[in-house]
Amino acid sequence: MSMWATATEQETPGAAMSLDALVARVASYWPTADPELIQRAHEFAVRAHDGQRRLTGEPFIQHPLEVAAVLTTIESDPQSIAGALLHDVVEERPEIAVEDIKTEFGEVIGDLVDGVTNLTRIDFRSKQEEQAENLRKLFLAMARDVRVIIIKLGDRLHNMRTLHAFDNDPEKQHDIATETLQIFAPLAHRLGVWMIKWNLEDLCLRYLEPEVYSDLVGRVKKTREEREDDIGHVTERIRSKLAEVGIEAEVQGRPKHFFSIYQKMLRDDVDFDHIYDLTALRIICNTVGDCYTALGITHDLWMPMPDRFTDYIAKPKANQYQSLHTKVMRRDGQRMEVQIRTRAMHRVNEYGVAAHWRYKEGSADSKADEQMAWLRQLLELETEVKESHQFLDSLKIELFRDEVFVFTPNRDLIALPSGATPIDFAYRIHTEIGHRCVGARVNGRMVALDYTFVNGDICEVITARAAKPSPDWLRVAQTSSAKQRIRRFLRQQHRQENIERGRQLLELALERRTPRREREHIDLEALGDIAPKLNYRGVDDLYAALGYGDVDPRTVMNHLLKPPMPETIEAEAELLLPLDVTPAKRRRGRVTADGVDGFQTRVSKCCSPLPGDEIVGYVTRGYGLAIHRADCKNLAYHARRELDRVVQLDWAPGADVAYQTELQVDAVDRVGLLADITALVGACNVNIASASVLTDAPNRMASIHMTLDIRHRQDLELLMERIDALPDVMHVRLPPSRSA
Repeated sequence: MSMWATATEQETPGAAMSLDALVARVASYWPTADPELIQRAHEFAVRAHDGQRRLTGEPFIQHPLEVAAVLTTIESDPQSIAGALLHDVVEERPEIAVEDIKTEFGEVIGDLVDGVTNLTRIDFRSKQEEQAENLRKLFLAMARDVRVIIIKLGDRLHNMRTLHAFDNDPEKQHDIATETLQIFAPLAHRLGVWMIKWNLEDLCLRYLEPEVYSDLVGRVKKTREEREDDIGHVTERIRSKLAEVGIEAEVQGRPKHFFSIYQKMLRDDVDFDHIYDLTALRIICNTVGDCYTALGITHDLWMPMPDRFTDYIAKPKANQYQSLHTKVMRRDGQRMEVQIRTRAMHRVNEYGVAAHWRYKEGSADSKADEQMAWLRQLLELETEVKESHQFLDSLKIELFRDEVFVFTPNRDLIALPSGATPIDFAYRIHTEIGHRCVGARVNGRMVALDYTFVNGDICEVITARAAKPSPDWLRVAQTSSAKQRIRRFLRQQHRQENIERGRQLLELALERRTPRREREHIDLEALGDIAPKLNYRGVDDLYAALGYGDVDPRTVMNHLLKPPMPETIEAEAELLLPLDVTPAKRRRGRVTADGVDGFQTRVSKCCSPLPGDEIVGYVTRGYGLAIHRADCKNLAYHARRELDRVVQLDWAPGADVAYQTELQVDAVDRVGLLADITALVGACNVNIASASVLTDAPNRMASIHMTLDIRHRQDLELLMERIDALPDVMHVRLPPSRSA
């Protein structure tokens, strides 16, 4: 099997599952399983389904066998396998009662079959009031024994695989696929059963968007051989680097699934040819410590992309998913996602709650308890909430904790990320609705565009023909799709300005960070060859991206200069940071007192005030007027002793003066760290007056102290926010205030 096979291809069996193969599969991961239990369940099901056939023409018994086979892919326990074999017996043979199953196979398996039978009779496409009651039954059954829904998910997956039986009824196929995508795929996600989730989503796409699905299948297969060679080289490179430091790890190439590719195309509003991270690298280590070391090695090999690192090990997802996620830029300009986890995490991530069952040993599992806590809360809801619609609201909050459900005035349901605003809602409906949005009415009353939705809100978007997006919307919008559409609009509106700004930023970066003797040999005409490597059509597109901030000048400089990367952060500092300290000159005319200016002032280092801060002056003896922030502790000390020396101050209007401020950055020591930081400083149009670097080699930590020329408090806050978002940066802070 090619490692590039999609989940749908991987899990679709090439031949019908047999009893012997099923028993062998269970024994491979559950050595103490009783094969007789599975054999008896199979024999009982064969007798019950004797003479029955499915719409595909195959004997009915093949369906429970395939459902049981799905459960073996997530290593379900033997009782679940038996329950899967028997799950349709009561439904298809009314003369067989649940009590008969319990008598033959015990209380637990009988309850599993009873739970699945009750779920089979639920119509999830009913009206809202009925749907709420049906979902109540679904989740209460699951809370009592989650294996009921695991079997139901396996049942739904095999039904989706055989949905071609309804080729003469496309409407029914569409309805079943819609129900699967809205109910069962999110359930698999919430339970962490990724293998089933991905399969369900790909199959739903096949029937909901057949043309898109067919096109994606063709395109992915067309580029498969090329990507196999590429990922083979990449995996071997990281594997050898890990071996050099003594880390034993399994390195895998993981392809994106069709539905995931489709979602990315919609979210980023791009076509297939502009998706450059179709594959991901997965590194599976033995210990958590090895994971973080592997992360450092990965960032040594390839440039980490800003805002693309997430630590799900330190802070797991609600379904107990744990992994380190980072996205890197390779030297050929290709982006690649890397996931790093331990073997135990990998098992839980792939199998979800199924990875926790230990009924054979009767032992407790704290991870399973955490993962299923939300289900136990549903049992409390059953007694506390009597109205079905109230239960539905509470249920959605628990099931889709990271999502919020908002209705249109026509009662169409829109799912958005938690924290979403009317701007996200407007763009989800249509791009032009988003562009023309001027306000929103939620539940009948006007709200601001930064209003945060709660479950059940009804939103009406108010538009105006002359309206257009504002750059401020980027701070308000929460969804990637909305932000991408806003950025695209702003780029088109201000393209020429961005081209000129990008040219200036690149020239400034080259001037600041390139020795004069090297600068003379830089050929800017080479940008014509560099632009396609960075996925831009031409030089103007590259300049515009620089001007808008989509590309760091340092990235372009690397392609222009291609210098060898220093091996230590100290060596990198010699190339990138201005280490010569130039004393700050005292300036006049920066502040006014009751409209009077021109007196000698100095900025107090204890609080480092900046334009935008509320300020107060203290008249020193012989050293002029010291400018303090109004909340400075030193100023409060002086005011208590010599109140007559305290003067109310204002910043002088129109003054464009840079003030020196110190900034401390603590980060994991890695090659390229300073390049990332200095690129951001330059992109924010801030000058580094002086800098120093200290490293702690045993702990692989670096401390960078910079003195910056800042013109406004907002500039400093924006810079700190961007540096803090860089991979491996632990803390960004101003040095502690000096006390009196």
